[in-house]
Amino acid sequence: MIVTQITEATKSRYRIYLDEQFAFILYKGEIRQFHIEEGRELSEESYRQIMTQILPHRAKLRSMNLLQSRDYTRHQLEDKLKQGDYPDACIEEALDYVESYGYIDDAGYARDYIEYNLGRKSRIRIETDLMKKGISKDVIRGAYAELENMGVRQDERSMIQALLEKRKYCADTADAREKQKMYGYLCRKGFAPEAVMKALS
Repeated sequence: MIVTQITEATKSRYRIYLDEQFAFILYKGEIRQFHIEEGRELSEESYRQIMTQILPHRAKLRSMNLLQSRDYTRHQLEDKLKQGDYPDACIEEALDYVESYGYIDDAGYARDYIEYNLGRKSRIRIETDLMKKGISKDVIRGAYAELENMGVRQDERSMIQALLEKRKYCADTADAREKQKMYGYLCRKGFAPEAVMKALS
């Protein structure tokens, strides 16, 4: 493999291109350590050491540092590592590593998120939020089932009623325009159209 280009990523980190393709990012000291220069060949042994030792170790450390400040889903953490230009194989190794120690747990993340938002968001809104975070529908359903088995349930009817009272809606005096406006508002909140129609009437 020939080092065809070296470009600055930051003051201390450089993007390395091998055979005209972006390969990885290294620090100045690592570039010196492996004698990386434009136009010079990178040995198979050096390439293997970078890809199986240097970069996976760095990706694991980066993952642990990120998880110190907040929880991430596997998908969110993967996105953060991709932003750091880590090779895909190194990202997968880092994700498997932190997952094996329970530092990322999509099922637990979904369960905690649902429980926290049960009285604040509709089920549809919660599911949409979690899927945007990369959690599958099966995992979300499993989290809901686990909470229901623990006796934790969502009362969307009461949530809708509370919103109607907050907005001073009265079914007896509301005209068609007001009902339509309230219908749109509640549907945008993620409540099922059938439940909304029943509450408005």
